[in-house]
This record gives sequence, C-alpha cells and structure tokens, in this order.
Amino acid sequence: MRSEITAANEYHTPADTRHIFLDRLTCNSRFIFTMLFLKAIFSSRYVARKGLYKTAQWVNSSHEIFTDVERCGGQIHITGLDNIRNCRQPVIFLSNHMSTLETMILPGIIQPMTDVTFVVKDALVKHWAFRDVMRSRNPIVLSRFNAREDFRIVMEQGQERLKSGISIIIFPQSTRRVEFRPSEFNSLGTKLAAKSGVQVIPIAIKTDFWGFGKFSNYLGPIDRTKPVHIAFGEPMHVTGTGREEHQKIIEFIASHLAIWNNDH
Repeated sequence: MRSEITAANEYHTPADTRHIFLDRLTCNSRFIFTMLFLKAIFSSRYVARKGLYKTAQWVNSSHEIFTDVERCGGQIHITGLDNIRNCRQPVIFLSNHMSTLETMILPGIIQPMTDVTFVVKDALVKHWAFRDVMRSRNPIVLSRFNAREDFRIVMEQGQERLKSGISIIIFPQSTRRVEFRPSEFNSLGTKLAAKSGVQVIPIAIKTDFWGFGKFSNYLGPIDRTKPVHIAFGEPMHVTGTGREEHQKIIEFIASHLAIWNNDH
C-alpha cells in the first residue's frame, strides 16, 4: 500500500487481501477487526506514553489499521492523490466526517506527502486510549461549546501551524454522521484559508464500512459490503469571504457521495 500511494494518483485494494479463513472462523463477525484495531491502539499508546511516538510511528500505525481493514474484507478506493502530491505549500484539508475510520487512516495517506495535523475535540485528547498519541501530534484542540473561543483558537493556532509548514485536517461537521448534511458543514476551514493565504483541498469520504457501537463509537460493527471511498479534490484558492469556495467543497462531497451510494 505505501509504495502504491506514494507513486500513483489512485489506489484500489487488491482482490486477494482478505483473510477468508479468519472471517469464516469467527462467522464473519467484527471480532478479528476489533482485535487488530485494539492491538494497534494499545501498541501506539504504549510508545506514546514513553515519549517515543514520532511521525514515523504515526504513519506506521495508520498504515497498520489501513491494512487491517483490507485483511478483514474492506475494499478501499482512493482517488486524487496527485492533488496532494503536487502541492508545494501547506494546505487545509476539509472533509465530511462519517466514522472513526478516516481519523485513523488519513494520516498514513497524507503525512508521507505533507506534514499534517488535525483540528480535534478536546474529548479526544482526554480519552484514555487516544490522548497520548493525539497530544504527540500537536493538534488544534477545540471545546465545541464556545464557538467564539473555538474560532479564535483555530485562527491563531491554525496560522501558526501553516506558517511552520504543517497542513491541517478539519472536519467542519459538528459530529460524525453517515448522512451528509450541508447545513452542519461550517465555514471555519475556508475562513482560516482566506486569513492564512493557503489553498484548501476538499475530501469526500464514505467510511460506513465501520459503524457505531452501542457502548463505544470506536468498537462498532463492520459491513464488508460497503466499500471505503476517499476522493481528494483539486486545491482551491480562497478569495473574499470564501463563500463560493465553501459551496464548491459541499458540492464536491455531495456529488461523490451520490455516485458512491448509487453504485452501492
């Protein structure tokens, strides 16, 4: 996976990656995937708590989960990789947010081509399983309870990260949803881009392969009939208030989801 993403504009899961024997042994349940995911999380947490979780470890952890998805029957399709590769300056990635999966695998896709971090909820840097790893990535942390303060934090810290050469991934939706609701897709990212003078790259994702669990969002069921899709759009310069570019990003996401849902 690593070499193909590094070299090509698209990536598609090879047909012979699934561990059919393990799936049959566990009655096609989520068991193997959950065990592999927990192994990756606890291993990363252990290294991060020792202060040794650097960029290379982050990429490796992300690649591990990416591979685990494929080993357990997930089909991953990625397009538009050249849109990242051809950027010579840091950018802001703006994506819909459907499940835990994109948070886990986007670093392994993007980081080898540009340094990157996330804008995250403060709950993630407090979560017992993820806090050490997440803090090591120098994210921009928001409360989601005080919109004015969150806006100030993004504008100040976002510009700092971008000036230091770090791209930023933002999920403008208020929460993860299988259904994309444009009304919940705020313009924080385009405003930061306009203020910073950097480009934005829209990302459309369909990651309902991994569902929500009853007791934990991170341990939900998997559905092997639902392919994982990730599409990176062309970089956009943001002008004026960014309203036009914001609408184009929404249209990019909505149009890809419409195609993928119809294909399914």
